[in-house]
Amino acid sequence: MADTQSTAGGGDAPGEESVETELSRDMSLADITFIGVGAMIGAGVFALTGFAAGLAGPALTVAFILNGLVAMFTAVSYAELGAAFPEAGGGYLWVKEALVDPNGFYAGWMSWFAHAVACALYAVTFGVFLTEFFVVFAGLPDGFVLFGLFNRLLVEKLLAVMMVLAFAYINYRGAEETGKAGVVVTTIKILILGVFVIFGILATVREPNWTATFLDSPSFAPNGLVGVIGAMGFTYIAFEGYEIIVQSGEEVVDPGTNVPKAVFYSMAIVVPIYVLVSFAAIGGIDVTAELASRAGLTTAAPTWQVLGNLGELGIIEAAGQFVPYGVPLLLFAGLAATMSALNATIYSSSRVSFAMGRDRVLPGFFGRIHDDKRTPHWAIGLSAVLIGLMAVLLPIESVAAAADIMFIFLFIQVNWTVVKMRATHPDLPRTYEIPYMPWPPLIGIVLQFILTPFLLLELGLTPGLGAGSEGFVALVTTIVWMALGLVVYYGYSEGKEAEKLEAETPTVVTERAPERRESQVLVPIANPENAAQLMRTAIDVARDRDAEILVMSAVEVPSQTPISEGRRFVDEKRETIAAVMGLATDADVPVSGTVRVGHDAGTAILNTIEEQDSDVVLMGWRGRGRRRDYILGSNVDEVVTKAPCDVLVERIGSTDGEVGSILLPTAGGPHAELAAEVCRAIARTNDATVHVMNVVAPDADESDREDAERRVASTAAAVGDDESVTTSVREGEDVASTIVATTEEFDLTVIGATREGLLQQLVFGGIPETVGRDAASTVIMAKRDLGVISWVTRWFKRRRDGHRIRNGGGE
Repeated sequence: MADTQSTAGGGDAPGEESVETELSRDMSLADITFIGVGAMIGAGVFALTGFAAGLAGPALTVAFILNGLVAMFTAVSYAELGAAFPEAGGGYLWVKEALVDPNGFYAGWMSWFAHAVACALYAVTFGVFLTEFFVVFAGLPDGFVLFGLFNRLLVEKLLAVMMVLAFAYINYRGAEETGKAGVVVTTIKILILGVFVIFGILATVREPNWTATFLDSPSFAPNGLVGVIGAMGFTYIAFEGYEIIVQSGEEVVDPGTNVPKAVFYSMAIVVPIYVLVSFAAIGGIDVTAELASRAGLTTAAPTWQVLGNLGELGIIEAAGQFVPYGVPLLLFAGLAATMSALNATIYSSSRVSFAMGRDRVLPGFFGRIHDDKRTPHWAIGLSAVLIGLMAVLLPIESVAAAADIMFIFLFIQVNWTVVKMRATHPDLPRTYEIPYMPWPPLIGIVLQFILTPFLLLELGLTPGLGAGSEGFVALVTTIVWMALGLVVYYGYSEGKEAEKLEAETPTVVTERAPERRESQVLVPIANPENAAQLMRTAIDVARDRDAEILVMSAVEVPSQTPISEGRRFVDEKRETIAAVMGLATDADVPVSGTVRVGHDAGTAILNTIEEQDSDVVLMGWRGRGRRRDYILGSNVDEVVTKAPCDVLVERIGSTDGEVGSILLPTAGGPHAELAAEVCRAIARTNDATVHVMNVVAPDADESDREDAERRVASTAAAVGDDESVTTSVREGEDVASTIVATTEEFDLTVIGATREGLLQQLVFGGIPETVGRDAASTVIMAKRDLGVISWVTRWFKRRRDGHRIRNGGGE
């Protein structure tokens, strides 16, 4: 799915007004699901399980189940709206669209703060875990003071701030945790928690009376319903991953289908994990004298109370008892989880503040994009400052509570928004609709209103018990932030938003050129210096196939920047495309152009091939790779191996582009047939001579030589039957070297892929890639789109015929 827009009026370059700007979606269902899972299995399960156990006791397992149920009533709202509005900004944009001001502003204001405070929780937890790592493995005493100045708490806070600054800088630079890396990290966390659960359950069932802990009424919920609901509110932050999922909606392939699926899949994965972890921790731990001493209790204390007093280190201490190498294993998983969640939440927090800056409800510098890094640097930097302040000033319980309160308020707004939009936006394209409307979101609102007072109650804000510091700090922090929001809105945002509405002009959505041929040649332009030569080849191929040409260029923006903002970098690309399109227009070949904005150029090219149903893609190659893990180059490798169409890769040599003679090495097969077609197309346009050759070993027998003669004769007939086409069979110990030496006699070499590429870590095969790299002149490598069925059919045919094709430039 592409978002296709271009501003009316175009530019001064010929044909520039016909160049489209499209957004390239490159995140799969698996990518977006793991983003949600990774965010939810962060500090919540590692840091909050201990605190929550102290509130709910063994009934924490029920609290997590109920939390999942409560969260689902909001998740359905996110699924419907995220599918209908796949844009950066999430809940803020939806509330702004549906509810009267200042609801929209407050949704963004609370979302920004909630993500920032959640990020502070992850940062503080990281500091605690890393400090514990040094205590366990570096021999530091539990209550250490470094250099007479830095006690344990101060070291934890300093480490938290350092991590915030480090990840803010990473986000500013545009580096990212790639989809594959995110999947790997999340998978490791799940596997380690799986080990924890298995050993914890084994340790639990070994106790003869273990059922009493979970089944006896007084010990199961020692603080009653108040404790259970308080634990639910305290850990509710652990289920906000669907907010981060919808923040990336505009980059998801088929968001109408995949965003709702990702929301529900992530919940289905995370809720059982939380339930099992809490069961294993409470049931498997043994209250030893040492553990009781660290918790400030006696050995008679129940396990849930010990976990509650140990706080964020509760699950680590539990692992140390019943998991082999449990402490280092859980510390490693905890550090990985907090870093991953911290990175994702800085990303999400900065996106919300960026969206508000772009809408002018926050000062305009929030919406600025760095010219070089192409990241929202002001939004990232100011979010980092807010995160750092929260991490330093608030205790971890207050950090979690403040984030919970803000998320609850935001989710209440989102639930009301989905109800309101059914009336105000009846024609919205809803690929997912909440059943039994309006009851699910209304139930979600009621349940979240119930959670808030119980959360504060369990943190000490109750008239009967006095004001506990954690709850008091969390409530004061929330009130101060909400009051500051009023000042910002009425002092700045209200007026600026009105100015923006008056200044906005509509965007004109343009359609593709009306002429559409049955076949299409796609030409991605990366290097303007090679564009003219690529277009000459594309024109020849298009004429031979009676095809149109689609010229494209990709604008890459970092994952920290919404792809819609990449439009501000397209002008230079549009000028280049419009210029090369003129070559096709002069040659009377139908042509159109598009600029694709995305996070990865290779994926953008593949998206274009699939959406436009292109038959051939022609790419340029500079002749050498910059990285060892790629053969030709990252984008070229990806397109050649994944494109569902014929692929041509042209390495442009030092010639002036004139083609008077063409070398066509061949050994038969479909790739060689495609090379012959390309050769024929170029030869006809340029009135060039063609030499078809095959290489045999010096000791080849007569039968092999006769096969080679027949092969070159057949290929020559496919190219043309006049005297401009000649053939030869040459001897050589090494096929590739022989072809490379021969290329010196010709202006252009066209060579097909080899079967070798199917068996080795190669793209076209060893021979074509050697020729492409070392040839003296321009080389075009050709690879036919065969598909699985075609490949199997040909394999059986080769087996039946008992025919072995010799590698010499084709399959």
